[in-house]
Order: sequence, then C-alpha cells, then structure tokens
Amino acid sequence: MILKQSKIVASDECFNLMGKMMANSPLLWAVAFIQQLDPLAGLVSASAFWSTVVAALPVIVLFWLLVVSRWSAPLAGAGATFVAGILAYFVYGTPLVVVSMAFVNGALFGLLPIGWTVFNAMLLYNMTVTTGQFEILRRSVAGLSNDCRLQAILIAFAFGAFLEGAAGAGAPVAICAAILVGLGFHPLQAAVLCLLANTSPVAYGGLGTPLITLTGVTGIPTEVLSTMAGHQLPLLSLLVPAYMICCLCTLKQAFEVWPALLAAGGSFALFQYFFATMHNYVEGLVIYPMTDIGGGLFSLVVTALFLKVWKPKEILPATGGQMIPTSQHQADELTAGKVAKAWMPYVLMSVLLLLAGIVKQKEGQGPVEIIGSFKASYKIPLPGLHEEVLRDAKLHDSSLGEQKKEKAEFNFIWLTAPGSSVFLAALISIPLLGMTFMQFLKVLRETIDQMTVPILTIMFMLGLSYLTRYAGMDATLGVAFAQTGFMYPFFAAILGWLGVFLTGTDAGSNALFGSLQKITAAEIHSAGIFQHLSLPQAEVLICTANSTGGVMGKMIDAQSIVVATSATGQLGKEADIFRAVIWHSIFLASVIGLITLLQAYLPPFTYLVPGYLR
Repeated sequence: MILKQSKIVASDECFNLMGKMMANSPLLWAVAFIQQLDPLAGLVSASAFWSTVVAALPVIVLFWLLVVSRWSAPLAGAGATFVAGILAYFVYGTPLVVVSMAFVNGALFGLLPIGWTVFNAMLLYNMTVTTGQFEILRRSVAGLSNDCRLQAILIAFAFGAFLEGAAGAGAPVAICAAILVGLGFHPLQAAVLCLLANTSPVAYGGLGTPLITLTGVTGIPTEVLSTMAGHQLPLLSLLVPAYMICCLCTLKQAFEVWPALLAAGGSFALFQYFFATMHNYVEGLVIYPMTDIGGGLFSLVVTALFLKVWKPKEILPATGGQMIPTSQHQADELTAGKVAKAWMPYVLMSVLLLLAGIVKQKEGQGPVEIIGSFKASYKIPLPGLHEEVLRDAKLHDSSLGEQKKEKAEFNFIWLTAPGSSVFLAALISIPLLGMTFMQFLKVLRETIDQMTVPILTIMFMLGLSYLTRYAGMDATLGVAFAQTGFMYPFFAAILGWLGVFLTGTDAGSNALFGSLQKITAAEIHSAGIFQHLSLPQAEVLICTANSTGGVMGKMIDAQSIVVATSATGQLGKEADIFRAVIWHSIFLASVIGLITLLQAYLPPFTYLVPGYLR
C-alpha cells in the first residue's frame, strides 16, 4: 500500500469555515479533502491505468464475493467496503473521518428512504396475505387473464411503471414481485421479470427526480433533458415488454401475445413521448414529472380493456410458484365489492404516494412546513463530511461558477419518503381489511424478522457506494471512460450504467457523473468530433445518455437485487439473480449507447437532439 498525504485547501476562507464547524461539533477533526483522479501519479509508470485498476478493485471484490464465492450479500458488502476503505485511506489519502462518515452517510440513505420503503411494501403485502385479500386480488388479475405472460405485462410493466413514477426507491420491484409470486410465478422468475420491467421508466421515477438531479449538476434545463430522454426511451419502452416476455417463455409463445405486447408497450411509449416533450408543443405546459404515473396507468387501462376483446389462443399458466393457500371463503364468486376491498390498500397507497410526490416536488423550491414550523423533511449535515470534500479541479465546470464543496446531508424525509405513504396506507387498511390491532402487531413482528437481514444488506451496499464516491474512486473510473474519443457517446451511456450500479439510483448516477459528462462533451466537441451538433446539443445528448443508459443498470445494482430477493423470499440467492440479469443489463445499456452514437453523428438522428441557451 502507498501512503499519500491528503491535499489541503489552504485559504483563509477554508480555515474560517473549519473553525466555525469545529466550534459547533467536537467530531469535526478533518480538514477539507481534495479528491485525486490519479492518486498514483509520479509514483508508478502508467499511473492512470493503475489508478483505474485500484478504483475498480472494490467493485471487483464485491462481484467476486457475491457471484463467484457466493458469500451472503451482507458479508460480501462488508468485505468490499473494507477493501474500499483501505484503498481510500492508503492510496487516495482520504482522511479516516471522511472514510467512516461517507459509509455512515450511505448506510443512513439505505435505511431511509430505501429500507423504510421496502419494509412497508412487504408489511402491506403480508397484511393482505394474512387477511385473505391477496387471494382475491390475485383472482381479480387472473380474471383479466390467467395467462402468465399477460399477468407479467399488467403487473411487472404497467403497474410497476406507475409505482416507479410515484415512488421509486425499490417500491416497484418489491410490490410487483410479491404480487407475481402470489400469482404462481417462480420466485426467481418473478424477481427477474420485475427487474427487467423496471428499466425504461426509471429516468422519470419519483416525479422526474433523476432528470431534476441532472439539471442541478449540469445547469442544463430539465425540460431540455426531458425532451432528449423522450427522444430515446420510448423505443425501449415499446421493446421492453416483449423482451421481458421472451425471458419468460419461448420466442414462439411470446409471439402468440404480440397484440397485447403492442397495446401495453405502445400505449406507454406514446404517453411517455408526449408527456416528456409536451412543453415543446404547448408553451408553459410542463408535465414531464407525471410521465411514469400517467403512462403506467394509461398502459394498465389500455391493456386491460384490450384483453376484454382479445384473448390468446392458448393459455400459458405460471409454473413453479408458491400459491397462497385457499381459505374457505376464497372459492366464493368474486363481486365488485370484494375486488374493490382487496385492491383498496394499493389504491390508498397509490393516492398517498402521489400526494407525497407533489409535496416532494414543492420541497425542491424550499422547506415545506406542515403544521406551524414543523417541516416535511430535515437535512442534517454529517460532521466531518459535509462540505469537507472537493472534487478534483479537472472535474469542475467553470460555467457553473465557483467550485462547491460536496454536500453530505442526511435528508430525514419522514413525510415524503415513499415508505411513509405505504406505512400510512397500511395503518388505514387495518379496519378496511377487517384486522384487529393485535393481528397487525403480529404481522408487524413477522415483517421485522423477515426484513432485518435485507435492510442491513442495503445499508452495507449503499455505504460502499458512498465511500467510493467521497474518496474519488468513482471519478477515476469515469475519467477512464472519457478517453474513448469518437466512441464516447456510446460509453457515456455505459458510464451512466456504471453509476447506477455503484450508487443504486439513476439520480445518484446523475449526481455522480453528470458534471463529468458535460465537461467531456465540451472537450470532445472542441476536438471537432461532433460535426453535426452544436456545443449545447453535444452537452444535452451526452448528459442525458448518463441517465437513459443508467436506467439499464437499475436491474443489477445491489439495492434492487436485495429488494427483489426480499420480496420473493430468496434471501441468500442474490448471486443467482445477478447472474440471471447481468447480460440483459449489459445488452440493453449497449442499445442505449448505440442510439446515442446514431444521434451524435448520423443525420437525420442528429435532428432529434435539442439545444439550449448556455
């Protein structure tokens, strides 16, 4: 190991700031740390290459422990975190307080909102199973079709897209995978289908949070980014349902339901395109935040209505799943009232998620006060980390003004976290489902036992990703991709894919690499490579590719895989799911990369790239 001294920001302003911070908390013993893109510079030959290898080691270790050695997810995460911490301290010169608090920051984010959301999604599901309402819900979906291909389209794709738009944070995979298992799908099969389906809607997840985040780090208007995403993702939205069904059955069996695939994918793709770009046609009508919510519902309704007039010639039932035991009442004929009662918890959840999303959007303009001075969320600066880290100067975009220190605030979103809406829906559902309070407590205890290990795993994985981010390892990997020159538009999408794998969210990837993407686009444009695009257009295309390519990494990030194993009762089988989806993830990310290449160099595809006033 090579010990390097951390760089220090030697300025009166920095020392004054540090003095104030240290006076406020005895824990602040770190100095401002400047990340290094090439920590081995001057120490070894080909230092950039070896620095990239060092930066990649935590990811390689995680992959080896999880997939090859088949360690449990928590142990694999702990092992990779230990390696990352050693490299951060000895090679990158990261102060110990930054290393430790970066892990804490990620772990807290893994707990809230992600772990909180997954826990309550499972709680609500367990409540419906215990009361027998899930069997009615299952039968109501089977009433539309008892064909597993069509059930997967309705639940994993359409309903999952709605949940992604309203909540995100693992809710689509957790809820939809649990429903599919209840419908008779094999747990591994259900997990893979939901991970595949939760791709093309992700850029607009959480009411457009990833694109809004990308605006924050690039300065490009969100409406322009949304337009660019709207010129890429609808094609994938049209294809993803068919791709998903081809993974469920044979190509011949998938072709048998092509009309339903066209209805589901086509309706969502059209809705996604128009809502993502509507502001270009109707001035002042900015509705991109509702793209997934409206698109998911539209696809669900259109497909359900279509199935009223069209049926496949042969029914393909789900096989290998664990069906919910039938009670003495479940053989009764379904009535509209019974079906409404069974779906009511999820209807309540959807409404509450939508309302919380509206409040969350207002939070982007400043704190939202609920009662008096009581706020909907509180940002808590983490001592020793908040504004104590600076990116390498090469990653700074001078057009955005003075370089800012990296923020590290735990956002205690007690109200607008998706899990809070789901938990409130669960509480309201207690009398609606006919549960006693003691029954609810029993289900609550069972859910706590069920979710303890998964949530700990999520916390470890997010802690690892945040550690690599604040140490600067992620930036080293990003710069390595930027050396690909003419092929960079392709690798811009792959870099976004890598960012989601590391951070667990498309928004996190955009925050991680968005600024780097903009800087690299300007560098490549100055070299005369983009002959058909202006500088603003090149920046829009490359930055958006970070988000649209990133969505394909959603199916392989640790957070999503652990959520999938938790929802389908497959704890300890994370490696099996990873192996099942990794090549699909790489292939679909490459498709986005190829689309970006076409739009970068080949007319008329270049005409689809909007510009903006810098």
